[in-house]
Amino acid sequence: MAIAKVNGVEVEFEPGMTVLQVAELAGEEIPRFCYHERLSIAGNCRMCLVEVKPGPPKPQASCALPAAEGQEIFTKTPMVKKAREGVMEFLLINHPLDCPICDQGGECDLQDQAVGYGRDDSRYDENKRAVEEKAMGPLIKTVMTRCIQCTRCVRFITEVAGSPEIGLISRGEDVEITTYLGAAVTSELSANVIDLCPVGALTSKPYAFEARPWELKKTESIDVMDALGSSIRVDGRANAVLRVLPRINEEVNEEWISDKTRYAVDGLQRQRLDRPYVRVDGKLKPATWNEAFAAVAAKIKATAPERIGVIAGDLQDAESLKATKDLFTALGVKNLDARQDGAALGQGPRESWLFNSTIAGIEDADVVLFVGSNPRLEAPVLNARFRKQWLAGKTRFGVIGEQVDLTFGYDYLGAGAKTLSSLAKAKNDFVAALKAAERPAIIIGQGALARADGAAILKAAAGLAKTFNVVREGWNGWNVLHTAAARVAGLDLGFVPAQGGLSTGDMLKPGALDVLFLLGADECESAASDAFKIYLGTHGDAGAHKADVILPGAAYTEKNGLYVNTEGRVQMGKRAVFPKGEAKEDWSILRALSETLGHKLPYDSLDQLRAKLFADHPTFGQIDFAPGSVPTVFDLAAVGGEGEATDAPFESPVKAFHLTNPIARASVTMAECAANVSAASKIAAE
Repeated sequence: MAIAKVNGVEVEFEPGMTVLQVAELAGEEIPRFCYHERLSIAGNCRMCLVEVKPGPPKPQASCALPAAEGQEIFTKTPMVKKAREGVMEFLLINHPLDCPICDQGGECDLQDQAVGYGRDDSRYDENKRAVEEKAMGPLIKTVMTRCIQCTRCVRFITEVAGSPEIGLISRGEDVEITTYLGAAVTSELSANVIDLCPVGALTSKPYAFEARPWELKKTESIDVMDALGSSIRVDGRANAVLRVLPRINEEVNEEWISDKTRYAVDGLQRQRLDRPYVRVDGKLKPATWNEAFAAVAAKIKATAPERIGVIAGDLQDAESLKATKDLFTALGVKNLDARQDGAALGQGPRESWLFNSTIAGIEDADVVLFVGSNPRLEAPVLNARFRKQWLAGKTRFGVIGEQVDLTFGYDYLGAGAKTLSSLAKAKNDFVAALKAAERPAIIIGQGALARADGAAILKAAAGLAKTFNVVREGWNGWNVLHTAAARVAGLDLGFVPAQGGLSTGDMLKPGALDVLFLLGADECESAASDAFKIYLGTHGDAGAHKADVILPGAAYTEKNGLYVNTEGRVQMGKRAVFPKGEAKEDWSILRALSETLGHKLPYDSLDQLRAKLFADHPTFGQIDFAPGSVPTVFDLAAVGGEGEATDAPFESPVKAFHLTNPIARASVTMAECAANVSAASKIAAE
């Protein structure tokens, strides 16, 4: 390795590193505004100036200067100090003194670096430039007079999000950041530019003037808006969640989150179920917990187990799934299903329903085939990884399913099962590349599995994976991309129909059941069933509309819970605020109900429940471990089921990205985003 000196200290560095990176290896802090580790180098702000020898006798921008063997780097000389003060003075020439009313106040890089590296006065007394605000949509508030033209937002939206809707126009003092044709930004990752903006030019519109950072209680938790399990920080005050921010997790979401993850949280305050209800004479009326439990117990005790069914929703934690399964299994119920959409998963080895390459490991794949998946809508943050691979020229992609804009190039192979079954015999460049690939991967989406012929399609996909040797020693390229945060935990727990039990579709048929217990299940057509319905959930959504008894539960920000993401990684969500009104944590409701039913569950606390969960299902005790990080060879012949696949085209189950669950549908912000995307699509179509 090459060696350079930083302030007299020798540092080893890898070829290709910049002077800024080498200085940071030595523990020196280099101020910067435009430079970001995940974006291309712009060299705009000049704040990262250092002195370098050999070299010209002037400060140089360390972010854009390659490090070299024998280089001497100085970060604290009088020349560097004076240069940084000068740069800061220029940056503040037109910047308004908005700090008391700016939402970036307290979290502002410009504030911090002005104190650390700037002058204590200004020599500029001319009029400041003013810039018109830009309409960037319902999420991004603009005060463009504050902009220092670092272009982080432009580079992110173009390079990472792959939706070039923000750009820089004009030259010199007239330079402005704007959207093209004044249109709103529609990318599913757009609000990450707020985190990237080092000043108060781009701030959060829904959060504007809500709170200062020091007023908030910060809780590290896990996102449940999709099955990726992004690491988030939930900021709350009193009993309200005010915002969600990303946490850095290189294994899952890097440092990005989707707009739905960030902004659906206002739905936690709206349309909430905050007390029990019992339907009397056709109308739901408030009730006490004892009255609600009595109504449930009376109905369940009077019903044969084979006439009782349980459907679990997409946002449930593992503890509530475990308590529900334990309770109803003790009652002799076989009709349990955690697959609201009817996905053909749950049989065979655990690897058959996991994203085995792992989220970070998929970057090692050289050829990837998507089957019935639209990752841009189903997992936008994962889609950004695919785009990164494509930009680097590392990976070739192929699609069987919808022909949509994924933000990266791909070979379109066909629309449905006919293409899938005949692909092995096809003669084209992509098939040749897949055969020759060292690390091939197949990603099956719910658009292929959540159909009546899902089992047959799964078997066909497994056969194709075997043909192309996708699962081999040292590499497992068999991947299922889930859309529901609770799905993998449900499958791991065996929350599927027992021998002779009914699946979701069969349970919902008129006359199939007498009692239907909905555990946060809002995405299935429960209104079609004429059974007595018990709904345990958080919002007055589809599941609660036709319920006969409503038991108010806790949302994901209101309870401690375990979630398993699409790669099988067990993650721990933390409570940021308390449940609304009389609502309780789901497992505690089930524990109290079990006593009323005469089948008391064997745990009285969350710790005891988790101990039982870990004992019965050891994989849940492996917190933050992705099983695919140790590739496992398994028998693909055991994957899938019998049946005939139809040639209906694969379609992603996610039609409206911003409205996929009860929390998002209760969110005013998400409704505005959905309307914005709909309007943009209409204009594009015209």
